[in-house]
Amino acid sequence: MKLVVPDLISNSYFPVIAAADLGFFAREGLDLQVELLFPVSEAYEALRAGKVDFVGGSAHSALAAFPRFEGVKLLAAQAQGMYWFLVMRTDIGARRGQIECVKGRTIGAAPWVEMGLRALLSAAGIGIDRDEVRIVPVPGSQGASVNFGVTAARALAERRIDGFWANGMGTEVAVREGAGTVVLDVRRGDGPKGCFDYTLSALAASEALIGRAPELAASAVRALVATQAALREDPGLARSVGVKRFPAVEAELITPLIRRDLPYYDARISPQTVSGMCQFAQRLGILDRNLAYEDVVATAYSALWDGPAR
Repeated sequence: MKLVVPDLISNSYFPVIAAADLGFFAREGLDLQVELLFPVSEAYEALRAGKVDFVGGSAHSALAAFPRFEGVKLLAAQAQGMYWFLVMRTDIGARRGQIECVKGRTIGAAPWVEMGLRALLSAAGIGIDRDEVRIVPVPGSQGASVNFGVTAARALAERRIDGFWANGMGTEVAVREGAGTVVLDVRRGDGPKGCFDYTLSALAASEALIGRAPELAASAVRALVATQAALREDPGLARSVGVKRFPAVEAELITPLIRRDLPYYDARISPQTVSGMCQFAQRLGILDRNLAYEDVVATAYSALWDGPAR
């Protein structure tokens, strides 16, 4: 079986990567390989085509392949909240929370990921066209083997973009190298009201798989929840995954990044999150009506989100 993520050298989808590499999928009887498939729209299209069994990606991006979430369900959250950072070149001199620094600038962002930035800027009163904000693909990010956040950090350092909207690993690399400054960290309170619930990092499966093999989906959820618990208990486990998967620098960075993310390691998907995500999607024109909670979430697995009974 196969699970795909749109960025591999990253903390964004680390819970499912760790579930494979630390043996939690295997303990549930799943022979599940985790691979990179960028961008996230292609990951969900592969799910729709039956080429992969699960996607670990941004929840709203399921709409790229499944209009109105018809044919797909979110099984669980890898972590809570919209998880991308706005990072600007250090020489621009932007301060934390200074959203208006994007005016007249070129910001790199991945397909579908950029929607979170567009909606956030709109909510902050910034007009993409009026204020000449150019949101573009990150130079060098095309290609099946590219890891987006790290590529974004490199493009920022080379001054090919003024800023980027990307994951915590790319952010950490840019900040440590002195190339970038964090302007927005939505997960930790920055940005306009409500943007936390625009999306989250989720585990998704097709309704075809859930209908055909509901216990496989349940096993995947149990493995994810067990992995979250194990990392909360011992964040140092992250390093063994990083050494296997990441270049040397990023392998050393992953443990502090995971430790920082632990407060958001909760597999639950709340009605508030689904409502916020649907409103966000409607404002962007990728969803044409409100959806019921059950239209989006595989509620049959919600009892598994808290882990085994104590």
